[in-house]
This record gives sequence, C-alpha cells and structure tokens, in this order.
Amino acid sequence: MSKEAPPLDNRTSRTEEEIRAYTIGELKPLSSRIPIVDYDPHWPELFTREADRIRSVLGSRALRIEHAGSTSVPGLAAKPIIDLLLVVADSAEEDAYAPALGAAGYMLRIREPNWYEHRVFKGPDTDINLHVFSSACPEVDRMLMFRDWLRSNAADRDLYARTKLVLAQKDWKYVQNYADAKTVVIEEIIARVRSDPK
Repeated sequence: MSKEAPPLDNRTSRTEEEIRAYTIGELKPLSSRIPIVDYDPHWPELFTREADRIRSVLGSRALRIEHAGSTSVPGLAAKPIIDLLLVVADSAEEDAYAPALGAAGYMLRIREPNWYEHRVFKGPDTDINLHVFSSACPEVDRMLMFRDWLRSNAADRDLYARTKLVLAQKDWKYVQNYADAKTVVIEEIIARVRSDPK
C-alpha cells in the first residue's frame, strides 16, 4: 500500500539529484521556454481517446481514470500535455499494470516510491502524463478537488493562469522546476477550497 507522503509544499525546489533519482531513462533539460497555450476544446476528446485505450488494456485493473491538470479545466491556458489520473489497487505493484501499459506503447518515466508510490507514463502518440496512484491515496482527491474548484471559480482560475504565464517566461532547467515553482499558488488555492463552506 502507499507510503505516507509529505504535503506538496514540502516537495518544492527539488534538486537535480532528486529529479534524476526518480526519473526513468534520460533526464532531458529544457531547450526552450515552457509553452503555455490557450485552452483547446479538443483536449477532452484526447483525454477520452486515451482513457478508452487504457481501459481496453487494463480492464478492471483501472479502478478510475480522470482528466486532471490544466487541460481538464475549460478556458484555462495550459501546457499542451494531457494529464490523466489512473487509480489502481496498488501503484507500487507495477507488475499488475505496467507490462500491459508498456505493451500498448506507454513508457514509464517517473517512479516516486517516497511520494505515494506515484508513477508517470508517457503515451504512445498523444503528449500525455499518465499519473498512477493507489486506491484511497489522498492525492487523488486533492488533484480532483483542485480541478473541480478551478472549473467553477473564475477568480482562482485566472490567478492560476496568470501565475503559469509568468513562470513560463522564466528559464528553467527542467519542467519539474517549473512545476515546483507553481506550488505556492496551488497551496493558496487549495487552502481556499478547504475553507469554502459549501
């Protein structure tokens, strides 16, 4: 089962050594700025195609598949990479799902045993990040809570978009450095979600 993990705000500013430790294969530095593009109404279709392919490969082992990340929020500018959230019984048990995903062209790129046994696969054709977590992992609810809040809250959606656009103009060695830099604003928004009386 998943190990207890530190909150996201304790994971900021990871060193190159830390990034290398969980990256599978070559760690490629960025050769340009982070691309942030206007929302594309075709993103949900790309998610659906990938979700259907993953379901056909994993069957009942795919307990849940969700569209997550900025491309799942209508109107939000984003990196043109579809984030999918896959919930399996135990993400640490790679033999239960990774070989089937690999046979379908998905490539394991990240293994984080000390952070909820998180795994990330890249897709066979569409540019995706397939995040794999275990059933009952608190990060699943957190990611979906953040997504749902941005879908319904224009002020925080705009704040997040502005933050991403500003950060994307900076020079980063790795995409993970950019992702880590967004954490302060993400935590600020999550705190508002949790204090919302709804």
